[in-house]
Amino acid sequence: MKWTITILALALIVSAAMLNDTAAAADGSGEPLRLMRRPDIHNGTIAFVWQGDLWSVPEEGGIARRLTIHEGTENYPKFSPDGSQIAFTGSLNGRRSSLLVMPASGGRPKQLTYAT
Repeated sequence: MKWTITILALALIVSAAMLNDTAAAADGSGEPLRLMRRPDIHNGTIAFVWQGDLWSVPEEGGIARRLTIHEGTENYPKFSPDGSQIAFTGSLNGRRSSLLVMPASGGRPKQLTYAT
């Protein structure tokens, strides 16, 4: 009896987790719920990672703007103290992870370090 209850409880937890991953957005658009990763915030703007690229969105919500489009993966965005730039790690053009910086409004990243 204990095993039956345990298995049913575990199945319920797994089902709830699966439903959460495929939940629709709260605005009723039917789009799947997408969660930002590794956010940083400065003066009402949030920079975050989604699908390996950097994005920004106003803190009050709205449409996110894609800041990078590269073959590699960008991670860990951090605003500069004045908010004019975003530093992040990335593996551009298949190279190993490096430290990069770019304007917070978007633009071409500048590579600061080179991994060997």
